Amino acid sequence: MLSNSDIHELTEFRHHLHRHPEVSGEEAWTAEEIRKAMSALNPSQLLTGLGGHGVAAVFEGAEPGPTVLFRCELDALPIEELTGADFASEIPGKGHQCGHDGHMAILTGLGRLISRRPPAKGRIVLMYQPAEEDGSGAALVIADPAFAAIRPDWAFSLHNFPGTPLGTFAIEAGDANCASRGLKVVLTGHTSHASTPEFALSPALSLARLIPRVMEMGPGSNHLDGDFRLVTVTHAKMGEEAFGITPGRAELWMTLRCVRDEAMEDLLQAVIAAVEAEASATGLSAEFSHHDVFNACTNDPEATARIIAAAETAGVVRCDGQFPMRGSEDFGLFGSRAGAKSAMFRLGSGYETANLHNPDYMFPDAVIEPGVRLFHQVARDLLG
Repeated sequence: MLSNSDIHELTEFRHHLHRHPEVSGEEAWTAEEIRKAMSALNPSQLLTGLGGHGVAAVFEGAEPGPTVLFRCELDALPIEELTGADFASEIPGKGHQCGHDGHMAILTGLGRLISRRPPAKGRIVLMYQPAEEDGSGAALVIADPAFAAIRPDWAFSLHNFPGTPLGTFAIEAGDANCASRGLKVVLTGHTSHASTPEFALSPALSLARLIPRVMEMGPGSNHLDGDFRLVTVTHAKMGEEAFGITPGRAELWMTLRCVRDEAMEDLLQAVIAAVEAEASATGLSAEFSHHDVFNACTNDPEATARIIAAAETAGVVRCDGQFPMRGSEDFGLFGSRAGAKSAMFRLGSGYETANLHNPDYMFPDAVIEPGVRLFHQVARDLLG
């Protein structure tokens, strides 16, 4: 188990990472800090540059056995921090308002325990993954040729979750996180003088019609089942910032969200068809681009059972939690694409914190220890 000194040092390490947040794809400094921390633990192998800035520390057991991967995230968010903490972000416009700094501290604590008592068999991979927030990181890591040598049989992850009792955990087998995708639509006609709008091909009315139309196609629900559809309009703009020009171009940004990948494909095609029908009827051209694409995340039943059993042994209390989560995760690719039995659980952040991605959100240091304890018990159960 972690000593008081361990917990103090891991807390200070989290604060150190918190001061220097880096967004998806830019995690060079963070990766180097992780590399130094892992190097001090003398892993059997230390891989860097995975899928960009990913770092993997490998701890080999004495006997053959399965490969068990534990994953956390390196990246922060493009959010101005407003916590007022004395270790607040020193990078303007960027902050760890999702708690990935805390996840890194937990995985580093797990590394400390493993280094003191390596697994009896198999191997443990501590995977510090880049670019989770934009949905690209897990796919890039898995596609990296170096990943083939550490491809896991089991994969586990966690995410801190406000509004859940501090230090507890929640998990269910099956649907865990929604699929989501950002869809950017560009409608193009041509401009005219504002005094002669009849000579323009303006997207104004089309934009006004499309916003409620696409929202009606994904109204959302409190029942997150196979029929769940949610379309959130996140941004719209039209024309120039001028009073003398009838607009000739508009953008509509939206996020599509479904519980399952096949439902996402149906919703995507329906939205595209609606935009194309509107554009065709008005003579506009329509272009589409896709951003922040996340597949649905599913918890494997056996991996889920492993977490539940480990929690009982480790004394980490299970609580209720709504599953699947509306929020998206790319961790599921370690199961669906890399072939591991994978599962992610929620780690309770308590009721005193703001919501994730709020500018005043702060990861609670008190959950570092139970997060390490639960991960460590999973490793012990599988590998001895």
